[in-house]
Amino acid sequence: MNINPIEDNETLDAPMLDSEKQEKARRYSKINKRLMLIDLALGLLYLFAWLTLGWSRDLKLFLENITNIEWIIIALFLFIFGGIFMLINLPLSFYEGFVLPHQFGLSNQNLKDWIIDQIKAGLLGGILGLVILEVIYAVLRIAPETWWLWAAGILLLFNIILANLAPVLLFPIFYKFQPLGDEYAELETRLLSLAKESQTYVKGVYKFDMSRRTKAANAGLTGLGNTRRIILGDTLLNEFHADEIETVMAHELGHHVHKDIPLGIIIESAITLLGLYFASWGLNWGVNVFGFEGVWDIAGFPLFTLVIGAFGLITMPLTNAYSRWRERMADRYALEITKNGSAYASALTRLANQNLAQADPPAWEVFFLHSHPALSKRIAMAQEYEKI
Repeated sequence: MNINPIEDNETLDAPMLDSEKQEKARRYSKINKRLMLIDLALGLLYLFAWLTLGWSRDLKLFLENITNIEWIIIALFLFIFGGIFMLINLPLSFYEGFVLPHQFGLSNQNLKDWIIDQIKAGLLGGILGLVILEVIYAVLRIAPETWWLWAAGILLLFNIILANLAPVLLFPIFYKFQPLGDEYAELETRLLSLAKESQTYVKGVYKFDMSRRTKAANAGLTGLGNTRRIILGDTLLNEFHADEIETVMAHELGHHVHKDIPLGIIIESAITLLGLYFASWGLNWGVNVFGFEGVWDIAGFPLFTLVIGAFGLITMPLTNAYSRWRERMADRYALEITKNGSAYASALTRLANQNLAQADPPAWEVFFLHSHPALSKRIAMAQEYEKI
């Protein structure tokens, strides 16, 4: 189905949730949850092995025999530690990221492009992660008692810079972005007018080539300040009506109207601060139990990762509950500013069908794992608004 989003404003067909696709979505979700548990168990076993079998201390001592330059020791330790886990986890990553999406008809990507993407993501994540951890371990050495406080402040600054630069430096590594052009001139005008009505500055409206990788649709408002822009996947442009796209973007603008970006950064920073505090406690405990030289000892990195990871799992239901609250607020804003509940319900239904998103997942799953309310409830809210 190739719908020009400009030509279908007058009669909007209302799609229904596809029962066959919902059954596939349930099976897809079930498999992904199992893979998540396997991945989690594998990671925990890996970390415990490095701590309890002494591999962490042995590797640190081996590297100290090669060089006495601290930052090189840290870089080599992280490269070896992370590289081994990446190789161990590669079969699972391949199945989860390539085989499974193809089995369920979600992926358009060939093996070569998938491998290239993994290399890009690995290099990018490795470079950014190394920079962050080099800074954290420098602070650990300089201020072993209060390092967690300084590290949280540095990470806050890093996140702000990254959010600002991501649209112009990071995203183009994976996707090709282009202005909408004359073909979608009317849609661009509508979205820019919507942004102006929401008092949100955007640099422009861009499309990107999601279809090279996936059949799923997506859109967003990305960047901060002068880099903020509306981005629309070509899969969304090809399959959605203009009214539907407008309501989807109104939802995204709702996050900016409600200051969710700065609020999110503040809350994330507070959680990070608390997590680093517990990591500080854990490293001090590790000095006595595992014989680390101090909290700054790179041999303690597996313990640092273990504490941060455990803290993230414990707090995940709370952070997800907060996110679902803000998502509901953005949904209400989209309905209020567009006054088009039928189009928003239609857009959410298309997303469920096209992305194989389970519309009505179990309540426990939503509570623990979902950052958005169940699609069935969001669709129902949009339909109820239409009746008002």
